[in-house]
Amino acid sequence: MDSLRVLVVDDEPGIRMAVERALRAFVVKVPDFGKEFGLAIEQAASGEDALETIRKAPPDILLLDYKMPGISGLDLMDRLNTDGVDVVTIVITAYASLETAVAATKRGAFDFLAKPFAPDELKSVMFKAAKHIVVQREAKRLAEERKHVRFELLSVVAHEMKAPTAAIENYLRMMQDRVLGEDVTAYDHPIARAIIRLEGMRKLVNDLLDITRIESGRKTRTVVDLDVREVATACIVNARELGLARNITIDLTAGAPVPMKADRGEIELILNNLLSNAVKYNRDAGRVDVGVQAGDGAVVLTIADTGIGMAPADCARLFGEFVRIKNDKTRLIEGSGLGLSIVQRLAHLYGGEATVASTPDVGTTFTVTLPIGA
Repeated sequence: MDSLRVLVVDDEPGIRMAVERALRAFVVKVPDFGKEFGLAIEQAASGEDALETIRKAPPDILLLDYKMPGISGLDLMDRLNTDGVDVVTIVITAYASLETAVAATKRGAFDFLAKPFAPDELKSVMFKAAKHIVVQREAKRLAEERKHVRFELLSVVAHEMKAPTAAIENYLRMMQDRVLGEDVTAYDHPIARAIIRLEGMRKLVNDLLDITRIESGRKTRTVVDLDVREVATACIVNARELGLARNITIDLTAGAPVPMKADRGEIELILNNLLSNAVKYNRDAGRVDVGVQAGDGAVVLTIADTGIGMAPADCARLFGEFVRIKNDKTRLIEGSGLGLSIVQRLAHLYGGEATVASTPDVGTTFTVTLPIGA
């Protein structure tokens, strides 16, 4: 169990001792964040003593008497503000007036406790202070996490863009310098390669936009009654064109119509990403078998290929962002590393799941289960 440091500053020994007794065994529970805190109580008999203690090691919570000889509570708060000390301050006062509240609030007081106070009142205000600290810490942690994620994302995008932009620049300079002579047709291959690189960059940008829209909840959805079999048939037509040059066969297994309430574009995105992978990572003259079935309250999509396959360790991380399995068999295959992450996020959007089973040099099967009527 974590501990919060509490400094009690009051010139009355009885008040200090009463606070310590009341809080000694008190456990602050903040169930919203799954946190529990014990309280480590320290005492200071004057503003001067408190200032010295705080400058050595600032507490988490300051229980501060408003009126003391020497450095008063307000004076101490002014000095802490000047020093930039961040501490949750609860003002203890027997002079509970509007003027007192305004003066303390201007100096950053979090709450007030009027003398005399009961142990339950003290515990209540301590709970509020502890919860405030937890919320602040969580907000700070999330802010740091967002900065880290943003940095990682920009780093990965920059890395993914570096190779294609360099390749395109080389092809253009080759043409600019007439490296292959004056015959325009000699540059057909460099132009074709540059176009492929540009298409890869466009897909990366589109995938980033898709995953950002899904994560932010800003993706426009139009949920309608549709036949998943018909959607799969249309997607296969496009995929066959991708596999034509390598003689890859794509077949659909689906009998009767498979009705479902869904966004057509989302189902197409799932199928197109899986079909694209099944073609890219397949062997020449290979096969892709697509299944669309309904049963047990869900639509099940399966895409099985006869490609290069993967080891179990690679399957375990495959649905992460920017994950691309890199080895001698895949190093020349283009991809953003976001397609399968999009598939998984869309499956989760429907309350479903995407899974993979694979055997090296045999093939890979992706299964997406989508509850009907989600």
